[in-house]
Amino acid sequence: MSKLEGNGRWGGKMLLTEHQEQYGRREQTISGKATSDEMRLIREAILLPHLMTMLQRSIDEISRSQISMHNVMARFMRVLLDRVSLESFGTRRELKKRNIKILSDQTQDDIVYTSYLCRGYEDKFGMTREIMRAEISSHLAKAVESILKPIKE
Repeated sequence: MSKLEGNGRWGGKMLLTEHQEQYGRREQTISGKATSDEMRLIREAILLPHLMTMLQRSIDEISRSQISMHNVMARFMRVLLDRVSLESFGTRRELKKRNIKILSDQTQDDIVYTSYLCRGYEDKFGMTREIMRAEISSHLAKAVESILKPIKE
C-alpha cells in the first residue's frame, strides 16, 4: 500500500465524480439534514404518542361508562392501542437506526415545535394543532381499517 492510497485524497483528485461510481470508489456520506422519508418518521414519532394518549383516555372513559357493550368497545380500543404502540416502537427503532433523536416540544402561537437532532444537525419541526388533529384522525382511520379489513373479507 502506497502513501497515497490510504488517505482518500488520491481517488477523489484523479477521477471525475461521474467516473468514481464506475470504479466503486465513491463513498456514501449521508448529510446531517433529514430526508423527506426521515421527516415522515419524525412526524410519526411526534404524533403517535399523542394518539396513544387519546386512545388510553377513551379506553378509560368507555370502561367507566354505563354503555351497553362497553366491554366490546374497550377490547377493540385496546387492540387498536396495541397496534399503534407497536407502530410507535418500530418508528422509534428506525429513528435510532438512522441516528435521529427527538429532543423537546415547545408551543408558541398554537404551533407545536419539536426539536430534533439528525446526525449532528439540530433543527425544529412545527405543526399547528389543527394539522396534528387531522393527521391523528387520518392515522386512526387507517389503523381501524387495517383491523377491520380481515373481518370484511
